[in-house]
Amino acid sequence: MRDITFDGRGELPEPGGEAEALLDAQGRVAAWGPGAEALLGHPAREVLGRPADGLLHDPAEAAHLVRRWAEGDRQGPLVLRRRDGEPVEVQVWVRSLTATDGGQRWLVQAAGAEAYRTFELGRALLQGLFTDIPFHIDLFDTRQRFVAQNLAQRRAGVFKDAEYSGHTMREMAPPGLLDIDALEERQRRVLETGEALLDTEVVGHPVPGSPDDYVWSESILPLRDPSGTVIALAHVVSDVTQRVRSRERLVLANEAGARIGTTLDLWQTARELAEVAVPWFADSCHVDLLDSVFSDTDDTDDTDGRDSGDSGDSGGGASGGDGADGREPADDARPRHPLLRRAASDGVTAGDTATGGAQAVRVGDLDTAAAAPGSPFLHALAKGESVLLADERPRSVAADPRRAPGAGPDVHSWLLVPMLARGVALGTAVFMRSRGPRRFEPEDVLLAEQIVTRTAVCVDNASRYHRERTTARTLRRSLLPQRLPSPSAVRTASRYLPASEHTGLGGDWFDVIPLSGARVALVVGDVVGHGLQSAVTMGRLRGAVRTLADLDLSPVELLAHLDDQMNRFLDERGDEASLVTGATCLYAVYDPVSRLCQLARAGHPPPAVVSAGGAVDFVDLPGGPPLGLGGVVFEEHEIALADGDLLVLYTDGLLESRVQDFDTGLRRMRATLSRTPASAAPQDVCDTLITGLLPPGHQDDVAVLVARMSGLAPDAHVTWEIDAQERMVGRARELTARQLARWGLAEESFTTELIVSELVTNALRYGGAPITLRLIRDRSLICEVSDGSSTSPHVRHARDTDEGGRGLYLIAQLAQSWGTRYNPRGKTIWAEQSLPV
Repeated sequence: MRDITFDGRGELPEPGGEAEALLDAQGRVAAWGPGAEALLGHPAREVLGRPADGLLHDPAEAAHLVRRWAEGDRQGPLVLRRRDGEPVEVQVWVRSLTATDGGQRWLVQAAGAEAYRTFELGRALLQGLFTDIPFHIDLFDTRQRFVAQNLAQRRAGVFKDAEYSGHTMREMAPPGLLDIDALEERQRRVLETGEALLDTEVVGHPVPGSPDDYVWSESILPLRDPSGTVIALAHVVSDVTQRVRSRERLVLANEAGARIGTTLDLWQTARELAEVAVPWFADSCHVDLLDSVFSDTDDTDDTDGRDSGDSGDSGGGASGGDGADGREPADDARPRHPLLRRAASDGVTAGDTATGGAQAVRVGDLDTAAAAPGSPFLHALAKGESVLLADERPRSVAADPRRAPGAGPDVHSWLLVPMLARGVALGTAVFMRSRGPRRFEPEDVLLAEQIVTRTAVCVDNASRYHRERTTARTLRRSLLPQRLPSPSAVRTASRYLPASEHTGLGGDWFDVIPLSGARVALVVGDVVGHGLQSAVTMGRLRGAVRTLADLDLSPVELLAHLDDQMNRFLDERGDEASLVTGATCLYAVYDPVSRLCQLARAGHPPPAVVSAGGAVDFVDLPGGPPLGLGGVVFEEHEIALADGDLLVLYTDGLLESRVQDFDTGLRRMRATLSRTPASAAPQDVCDTLITGLLPPGHQDDVAVLVARMSGLAPDAHVTWEIDAQERMVGRARELTARQLARWGLAEESFTTELIVSELVTNALRYGGAPITLRLIRDRSLICEVSDGSSTSPHVRHARDTDEGGRGLYLIAQLAQSWGTRYNPRGKTIWAEQSLPV
């Protein structure tokens, strides 16, 4: 086999010369070739026998040239003179010859400078290809036999101590070097088509028995004779193993960026890491996260994000409790005694290894062995550094080879990478290789750290998301009623959907507030905006409404006070007031005795009334300005509601959207309620409204409160006019005793008579006509005495010697609750007693 090499000047034949001349020992021209005549323009008759120095552009150089040639320097540039006197730059080669007579002769060959530069470039190219270039070059003939190879191929040592010229690759290649069938097929294709095959990636093992595989870039080029016939093939091969490995790592990194962290679910994120790693990076992988990471993201909230409240059910107005407490995943950035829980695993199954088909750690289980003292897992977490093991198992797996998928004796390479985010340990990722011979390399460690770091960021984001969501929902539960009261006068149901499913916070609210005299207040409000600021303002307004409702204010009075409160809230916010600019509210009070409902609204949508017969109407109620403007007067409206009628209160988020105006929403709401069965339960009405009216991807908070009215039976209450005479106190006790007997409450007669006696006595002494006594039997027994005075009563602390002043004190001791409410004609003092179940 021939090695084509160039290691010195003269190894490559010279260009042959454009001109030749022969000089004798005295420097005279002895022979003159046609090329010399063409180059300089002198015919032979003019130069033969004459001194050659006459052909030099500078004849004075002749002596210097003779010395150079005598010393052996017989090649170099020279300037000759043409016949017309013009200089000619040439490159000359001089060879010493001996004539038959023993005399010395000099053969001078010359080539033009341009021709010589072309020759030099060609020689440099050939020398680079066959001597200096790091690529491996083989030449094959048309029968696919070796012809020659360059120095790089010979130095590679693949074909050691053998002569391969005339043999095919199949005959001489070491076993396992590469796929010979595929190589010969590529050679035949180039021979048949005459088209080169460029940059074919070929995988092989240059060292027999070595576990390391290499990737070469192979180009097969056809070599042609002057007629264009392919006479040989040139194989140019370069080692691109690292390039291919880098490309694979880049593809895997991009794949990880696209596939890891698609959700805010910790389990899914861990699974995505394992699925990305197997099988392209590792044969098996498992991910362990600190148990504290999971405990902080437990969420038992309702899955549909829908809050509901029903006075007849045990569910509350806001969602159930979350299991998280809002802590960071770990109080210590590097926990000394961590609890690791298996979050995901993928790869070689236990049955593929010598584990007997058992897998000790399943997804969701604690990996107690990984936290054993001296475990590499602990080292990776404590130091924040990856651990690379080759032909050596982590202690936890060595003690029990079932600890991980693919952890049998065939695993030859382990990579443990800590999962850190913001300097806090979150868990570990373990990668294992067993099926192929390749072991993890330092570059693989960098890639694994990059992927795990991305996963850690996603896990941390998910953990922080759940903590923030838990905090927000805890705040929401403190702001909205968890369980609506269940007064006998109404049966209610509610729904609440925040605009943000992330925080669950919004500015809408609803409430059901029991009042004195078996009455009940229904409230729906909407603070402008969304998020935390609106939720906090909403909570303060809701608290203010409940406080004002306890004063038994009329709807217009309550809204006037609430407007003042809203202005104070905005003043307190200062520069943050722009975040919350106002609110709307609807306040309704239903009296089951009179079956009348008083309503007032501050910029809120009008309520809908669905009669027991199915007719739907919106209450013609003056809108009024929103809360927070100040100095406004609200108007009140009173309507009669029959038993079984539905009163529907809602916020504008149910009707308005980017693609639907408010009026269109009202028409759709009327149509939806008209199709709803009149006997439908309030919670079913709520669901029908949400399903039928809520636009997809709603951008506003939504609150709905539905109440079915139920007045008290005529025999459940009684009213008497009381004359302004002292003797009427006894008459009031007598009337009370008789009525209690009719109701079967004779056992409550003594206490009730005492309460009635004190209330009537106070009305006679400190009040004024007209005086009325009313008894109401509901779930409790209510005594009410009304008079024409607006003087506010108060409990006195009578001295032992005082003859009076103990009436209200006795009432406070005997009654479950008592209070005073005012009306345009005076006041009413009421006392409520619990009844035996």
